[in-house]
Amino acid sequence: MDVLFITSVAVVVADPPLSRRLFIEALGLPLEGEGNGYYSSGRVPGSKHFGLWPLSQAAEACFGTAEWPADRAVPQASIEFEVANAEAVTAAGAELQRAGFDLVHQARTEPWGQTVTRLLTTDGLIVGISYAPSLHDSQDDQQPE
Repeated sequence: MDVLFITSVAVVVADPPLSRRLFIEALGLPLEGEGNGYYSSGRVPGSKHFGLWPLSQAAEACFGTAEWPADRAVPQASIEFEVANAEAVTAAGAELQRAGFDLVHQARTEPWGQTVTRLLTTDGLIVGISYAPSLHDSQDDQQPE
């Protein structure tokens, strides 16, 4: 697997208003709402994407339901690692499975164009391998050699 960079980091929040108060009001991060409870920004220094991801949305993305399964560790955060293309996401998922990791879901393309596969660690961290075309549209995503 060839990880190019960290795609995103999101805090999975059980109390979105309280979290917005901390991250937006107290810390002053330039997060903007997307109309569905998710707040994010590509303008936090050192991060391509930082977000506040409501737990209900994380549950929907991972399991197709607004309720987090009671038999799974409740996530505190999500981190996604970028690969070169959508096919590499599928290959990475297969590689993780061969290494003994259970995927929450296979590679799929989200409505906004990102292809992603995810797993959940026993510690409650959602780990995604993704390809987000919008992050490849400019030269500033190239890593120094």
